[in-house]
Amino acid sequence: MSRILRTGLVKMSELAEIAGNISIVRERIVAACAKRSPELQSICEQPRLVAVSKKKTVQHVVKAYEAGVEHFGENYVQELAEKAAYPEIENCSNIKFHFIGHLQKNKVSKLLSAGDKLFVIETIDSEGLAKHVNDAVARRNPESSLNVMLQINTSGEDSKSGADPESCVTIAKYIIEECKQLNFIGLMTIGSFEQSTSDSDENKDFQTLYNLREKVCKELDLERKNVELSMGMSADYEDAIVQGSTNVRVGSFIFGARVLPTQT
Repeated sequence: MSRILRTGLVKMSELAEIAGNISIVRERIVAACAKRSPELQSICEQPRLVAVSKKKTVQHVVKAYEAGVEHFGENYVQELAEKAAYPEIENCSNIKFHFIGHLQKNKVSKLLSAGDKLFVIETIDSEGLAKHVNDAVARRNPESSLNVMLQINTSGEDSKSGADPESCVTIAKYIIEECKQLNFIGLMTIGSFEQSTSDSDENKDFQTLYNLREKVCKELDLERKNVELSMGMSADYEDAIVQGSTNVRVGSFIFGARVLPTQT
């Protein structure tokens, strides 16, 4: 597996295109920000770009890092942990990994082995998982803390992970009050294919997450600027930005087709 992570089926032309693709994405991010309503423009900063590097090699990650990207999204625990340990990645001093896949409790310790290169787990979806992660962080280092986001299933699809919208405030409150090793930094969702490809000016899934952020801030007395919205991927990140996203996860547009076998 280690050899595959380093080399995979890399085409030199594919690596050469990464910097240009990132430049295009950044231009589109700026353009999408300009389309926000006056209210959103006054309260939302330009969103963070997370390059989704799942099933891509270390070479892909390093090329994107050299092009100015510091945040990378990974869906599989084993793949993230292995990438974080590579010498080439160790040399990327400011690199930060986001775990954006479904997290099983028995994989938490392995995920935490990424150390300070693990910036955030975006997919906490229950009080039970939050407690498990919190306790694992405490056992590893009682003085440390970890950023987390609460994933919400805004579309109600059975195929999607995430907490029910009605439980959003309750789980966020639990994380803030009961999980002292965790820093609650925002909400995350994956929009439905139907909404992402709709001709409508408003993605209902993104609007649901935005409204939940307003509710969480009001009921838990949090400042809006301290509660991020992670929404938007390659197919819909521009629409997500217009609707207030502060964290977009773009993979295939930057890196092209996936090249590694599935990891867990």
